[in-house]
Amino acid sequence: MKEFSTYKKDDVIFLLKDISDMIVEEDNMTREKKIQSGTHYSEMIPIEYQVSHEYLNLYRTKLEENKEKLAFAIGVMSEKILKRHDENVVLVSLARAGTPIGILAKRYIKQRYNLDLPHYTISIIRDRGIDINAIKYIINKHKDSSKIQFIDGWTGKGTIANELKKACDDLEEIFNMKFDSSLAVLADPCGYSNVYGIREDFLIPSACLNSTVSGLVSRTVLRDDLIGKDDFHGAKFYKELKYVDESNNYLDTISACFKNEYKNIDETMKDWTEDIITKVGNCDVENIKQKYDIEDVNFIKPGVGETTRVLLRRIPYKILVDDLNNKKLKHILIIAKEKNVEVEEFDFKAYSCCGIIKNMKDV
Repeated sequence: MKEFSTYKKDDVIFLLKDISDMIVEEDNMTREKKIQSGTHYSEMIPIEYQVSHEYLNLYRTKLEENKEKLAFAIGVMSEKILKRHDENVVLVSLARAGTPIGILAKRYIKQRYNLDLPHYTISIIRDRGIDINAIKYIINKHKDSSKIQFIDGWTGKGTIANELKKACDDLEEIFNMKFDSSLAVLADPCGYSNVYGIREDFLIPSACLNSTVSGLVSRTVLRDDLIGKDDFHGAKFYKELKYVDESNNYLDTISACFKNEYKNIDETMKDWTEDIITKVGNCDVENIKQKYDIEDVNFIKPGVGETTRVLLRRIPYKILVDDLNNKKLKHILIIAKEKNVEVEEFDFKAYSCCGIIKNMKDV
């Protein structure tokens, strides 16, 4: 079978079409102009931004500093998944930010309970929905759709959580089956998940890099000339980047910390009842929209993960931070400086930072 990622086969099954030889990456400026002129972002993939040695060293430092916290959050999220679904759960991560988090959940559950759960990664795209062919494949394999637990990395402003809710409503009509629309995430700063590891806007190191911490797989693509009606959504495998791949080291570093966190995880879960969705991040988004007179809310990308993405693969207008001296945001300040992007302080309620995409009408 043709290689499609650098992840171990036991960790994840990719339900994606390999379009590596069918698509050419485009630079950020070209993509941004196309997106703001009506081309959907899922019809293109960006040229992978190669980070500086300083930035890569910072990523490795942050992974080392945060590995126990990440292991704890993975454990809490995984325990909540098991309490809600029992041992028959099917893990379905949303490519690509969800893929390493899904792998870590699978590893935690296998290590602690000797349960080898199935784990698939599939595509969901804002305004275009979930990959129905991938869902059909999973249902044919596992029958009970209500046992599917969708997983992502973090909640930005709740866009994918909302997209998943709509998708599950549609899937219930299509398949006449019950789907659980809850989205399990490692970090939920905006309050859109009831299956989260932590509700803090903190640095998830996998958000720092692109494909080199995601199995060398691109973000997902849905374009008529590439994806047929019976195909899975597509993605590219960047095999030429193997020499800088951090994907498995990231997973192994966090997995090695699980056992030491069992006690803390159990203490947190001792009196756990179903979490409520607070949508606390909505206030920050609205305040930013008003203060900076932003016409399209899609230009506002709050949270550490989303802000990092704006810097890596969009054209930023401005970066907002809670404190210019916040050491937890050092990686963001490094790239902003490299790209000459203005950074200013903002009084956040839920987040620690936010990226604002440049309106190309102003260019």
